[in-house]
Amino acid sequence: MKKIIVATGNEGKMDEIRQILQGENIQFVSLKDENLQDVEIIENGSTFEENAIIKARTISDLTGQMVLADDSGLEVDYLHGEPGIYSARYLGEDTSYDIKNNHIIDLLAGVPDDQRTARFVCVIACAFPDGRTITVRGVIEGRIGYEQKGENGFGYDPIFYYPPLKKTSAVMTMEEKNKVSHRAKALKALYDYLEEAHK
Repeated sequence: MKKIIVATGNEGKMDEIRQILQGENIQFVSLKDENLQDVEIIENGSTFEENAIIKARTISDLTGQMVLADDSGLEVDYLHGEPGIYSARYLGEDTSYDIKNNHIIDLLAGVPDDQRTARFVCVIACAFPDGRTITVRGVIEGRIGYEQKGENGFGYDPIFYYPPLKKTSAVMTMEEKNKVSHRAKALKALYDYLEEAHK
């Protein structure tokens, strides 16, 4: 079984990755699993791609292993793309998502549906021991809801309304989310790339 390190400490992301790629002959391990959670990674990129590459390359160069790193976030058009690459650090790294979500809802108070467009973006970088790095991108389009709804998911899921299913990401079942989410699309693209590369 192939082991791939995922450069994250976010258990929610780990769960999604394991669910989406379950059945493949791969064991995904987190930084915590490998006792690498204290490695300092300076995410000073200006795009999702740059930050994902920084994370993946840092851990791969350190371990000599194949490493996946995702950089993802919420882009709200009315807020000129914010919080974007700063989604995890928006309003401060230790600020709860309950506060972040309510803040975005407050900023969009009175804004009509057609101006509440937003998307989740996920870029996954895959760093190989030989020095190669590739990136894939997944996007899900939706809009910002008027209140937080749902207990599933994490992060900005309770305010991200997905019109085709008429529900927020946090109301979706894991099965529904894993068919349409930005991370699912990026992981599928990565899997297709790796399959093609091994032919």
